[in-house]
Amino acid sequence: MAQTGALGDKIFRTGLLVAATSILLLVAAILFMMVQNSMPTIRKFGIGFLFGTEWVPAQEVFGALPFIYGTVVSSLIALLIAVPISLGIAVFLTEQAPKKVARPIAFMVELLAAIPSVVYGLWGIFVLAPFIRNYLGPPLQEYLGWLPLFQGRLTGIGMLTGGIILAIMVTPIITAVVRDVLEAVPTTQREAALALGATKWETTMIVLGNAASGIAGAVVLGLGRAIGETMAVTMVIGNSPQISASLFEPAYTIASVLAANFADATDEIYLSSLVEMGLVLFLVTIVINALAKLMIMSVARKTNAAKHV
Repeated sequence: MAQTGALGDKIFRTGLLVAATSILLLVAAILFMMVQNSMPTIRKFGIGFLFGTEWVPAQEVFGALPFIYGTVVSSLIALLIAVPISLGIAVFLTEQAPKKVARPIAFMVELLAAIPSVVYGLWGIFVLAPFIRNYLGPPLQEYLGWLPLFQGRLTGIGMLTGGIILAIMVTPIITAVVRDVLEAVPTTQREAALALGATKWETTMIVLGNAASGIAGAVVLGLGRAIGETMAVTMVIGNSPQISASLFEPAYTIASVLAANFADATDEIYLSSLVEMGLVLFLVTIVINALAKLMIMSVARKTNAAKHV
């Protein structure tokens, strides 16, 4: 009987080891495939591929800088909009709202995360783009048109539209993680602050200070989602490989150029260029998510240490 139990434990441990190892093997296989298929571009352009500004497939001229620029700028726009909103929602749900109010709001926030990206793209085309073209863009150009950010053609399709769509899409993720981080802060810290005469606002600031690294991790996690988002951005950003200071001009991201051009890549160097951009996106996403995980884990360690004090 004991031998049967020992054999069962060994089979169970082996199964778990195989399952865990398979994830590492899958990531290694993806990385190997991308590096292997990127070699023609790496040999031809070298590091200059990342800094090239021209993208002319007919002449076999490929540069990734316009797509890197579009990815970075659209993601930053998304964070500038989403982080204050997400932080406000999370603080309200954990520190201010009664449970009867918090539950339906939390449900609606989670529902936003479940909406398919193509639906966001359609909403962006038929609602957000006309709104920016007719109502938001004109006053921005009238009062802030002296800034390069708000100059250029006003079509409703461009960098600003893509950034707003991304902001809406990453808000539920950042909100959910910040909520978990704030709830992980020990209740004794809130009680101690209130006992010392702190107001509700001051107590909330203390809680936010203790959860700062976890909040930063949530922001970085949202950044990783924004960088990798494909379909919704492809539908509203304009898909033009250019570097423009204007937020109203069309742009391109790494994810959107992969989605829009992969089927047309028949030449080896063209396909290799797209795969190398996918490799860059893959590596950046891994680094960002690893940083987010480390930041969130630091909050968990501080919380566990506080509980044992």
